[in-house]
Formats: sequence, structure tokens, C-alpha cells
Amino acid sequence: MQAYLWTIAAALGAAAIALLVVQTVHRIVRALGRRSVLLAELAQHAHRPFQVAATVFAVQAAVRIGTGLYAVGTGWRQALLHGLVLLTIATTAWLVASLLLVCEDIALVRFRTDVPNNRQARRIRTQINILRRLTVVIIVVLALGVMLMTYPAVRGVGASVLASAGVIGALAALAAQSVLANLFAGLQLAFGGAVRLDDVVVVEGEWGRIEELTLSYVVVQIWDDRRLVLPTSYFTTKPFENWTRTQSAVLGTAEFDVDWAVPVQTMREELRRMVEDTELWDGRVCVLQVTDATGGSVRLRALVSAADAGRLWDLRCLVREHLVEWIRDQRPTVMPRVRTEIGDANSDLPWQWVQPRRRPVRRRTEDVPDDARVFGGSDDGDARSSSFVGPDEVVEAPR
Repeated sequence: MQAYLWTIAAALGAAAIALLVVQTVHRIVRALGRRSVLLAELAQHAHRPFQVAATVFAVQAAVRIGTGLYAVGTGWRQALLHGLVLLTIATTAWLVASLLLVCEDIALVRFRTDVPNNRQARRIRTQINILRRLTVVIIVVLALGVMLMTYPAVRGVGASVLASAGVIGALAALAAQSVLANLFAGLQLAFGGAVRLDDVVVVEGEWGRIEELTLSYVVVQIWDDRRLVLPTSYFTTKPFENWTRTQSAVLGTAEFDVDWAVPVQTMREELRRMVEDTELWDGRVCVLQVTDATGGSVRLRALVSAADAGRLWDLRCLVREHLVEWIRDQRPTVMPRVRTEIGDANSDLPWQWVQPRRRPVRRRTEDVPDDARVFGGSDDGDARSSSFVGPDEVVEAPR
């Protein structure tokens, strides 16, 4: 009984000393963390696993020394020490995982996503988040493997397990085909750059942003605050729209069906005045074009640009609202209408024989930009046009 009591007292004393040392180190690291981000992260995230791991290790050492000195029963001693070894492996894995996560958090601090040009930062954060989850999985698997190897029976069947590893691996791969596909798809998304965190995408007819990206699934936050959860393999096997892959600035349209009597240039100038008075427009593109003229009406398309997808949505709605109001109040005669002609060829009603009026020649002033072309008329339009020009063909001179 004296040996058991001594062993318990030694374990409690070792635990108390370990806790005291860990608490002292924690206070020192936290004080130094005021000047170092790394030390501050260590004091915040690695304190608890370090405390538990140090306590378990100290108790194991005390029990091993105490039971060895007093020759405590072999069976009881081996079972206790084996349990402490398992706890030491588990807490050490927890500590290592915490240290790696602290390093990843330090790396994330350097890449901010609350700045306008954050494409590179979002790519790095996506890769780090995927590596974070992969690191935790690897550490847990290795810790479980080491814990199993502490059992002699498991070590004894190692040769037979290795002999049948090929068959088991083939069966496991067949059974977990979808899981492995999502795993490799997650790694491909993280390092391929097809999609990143906070990217604005259109998937399954829904418009939203990438809120979470893991090794197995991707969470898309839809514009109305719903969440669309998709497997990572979806983004490697099916087409989707990524509005912010190269930059956050995007273009958007607003279409109108109006009467043939619409003054296109006047409406174009009104569109220009409207977008110049709103902070939603980024000043790049403002174009009004006639895209169709069939079925008794003319279709106009207003093309505008904004710094991001959210502002573009509001800008498109504002363009529709303003131009509808302008047509209703200033040009009611160009509202869509259905014409019906009653009479015959001998009818001499005045409205049937109106002579076509000569359109006055309007001089374009220098201060009015050319808003009639998407692929030209401005520096941005010329750059967009050059993207669709193929390689120059070499024309051989006739012999």
C-alpha cells in the first residue's frame, strides 16, 4: 500500500510541477507576444495542448520511476504505463497539430482579403485552409497508427497485413471512389486556381460567393443568404461561372424593348449622365447599343461596369429604374406598342401617308464619348477587342 500511495503522490507532484512550469512559460510568452505575432498566437492557441501534454509526460515519468523503485505488480504497472503512453502519443499529436495551425495562422495574417485587389491573397488563403485540414488528417492518422503499434498483437500481424495490402487497397479504393475523387478535387481546386475563397460564382443557376472550401465539399453563399453545398468534384467535372477569377470588376447588362421611334443617341446620353452621378459605376464601360430590331420593337442593351458583383447588381437595377422612368416621363411615344391598321389601299388617312422626315445631322462634340461600341471607342474597349483578335496571318507576296 505504501508503494501505491508513493506512486500516486509522485504522479500528483509531477503534475503540479508540470502545470506550474507551463503556466510560467505561458505568462512569459504572453508578455513577449505584445511585440511578436508568432508568440501571441502560440500563447493563445498552443497553451492548452502544451499544458496537457506536459502534464501527461510528467505523470508518466513519475509513475515509471515510482513503480520501478518499489517493484509494483508487473501486470498493473504495464497496464498503467501503456495507458500513459497512449495518452502521451495523443497529447503530443494534439500539440504538434496546434503548432502547425499556429504557423498557418501566421501565414494567413500576411494575406489580407479586405483590400480591393485581393485575388492573390484569396488564392493563398484557400491553399492554406486546404493544407490545414489535410495536416490535421495526416497527424490524426499517424497518431492512431503509432498508438496501434504499441500493441504487440498488432505488430505481430504486420507481415500478413502487408501481404494482403494490395487486395485491401484495391477494395478500399473501389469502395471510397467518390471520397477519393472529392479529396483530389479539393487539392486540385486549392492549387489549380479555378476557384478560391470569396470568389463570385454562378452554379446550378444560383449566384453567390465561395464561403467555405474543404477537401470534400464547397459551400456557396447565395445572394439571398441561402447556402448551396456541393461536392468538390462538381467544380472539376461541370462547367460553372467564376466572375472574379482574374479581377473583381465585372460587366453587366440591362435590356429594353421599345418602339422604333426611340432616339437612341439621346437615350445613350441620358444613360451616360445617370451613371456619372452614381458611385456604383467604376468609370470603365457605359455603352448603349441596338442589339435587335424585329417583331415590331427595338431591343436596346445598356452595358455598364462596376468594381464588384454586388455593386454591379445595384447598378443594373438603377439603370433599369432610371431609364424606364425617363422613357415614361420624357419619351412616352417610344413605349412598346402594338399597331393595328384598318383600311385598304385606297385609304387616304393622313397618318398613312406621312412623308419620311429627313434626320438632322448631329455633330458629335469632343466632350461626348463614343458610347456606341463595346469593342472600341475607348481604351477599355480597344483592350477588350484585342483579346478576341487571332494571330496575324503571314501573307506571302505573289510570285
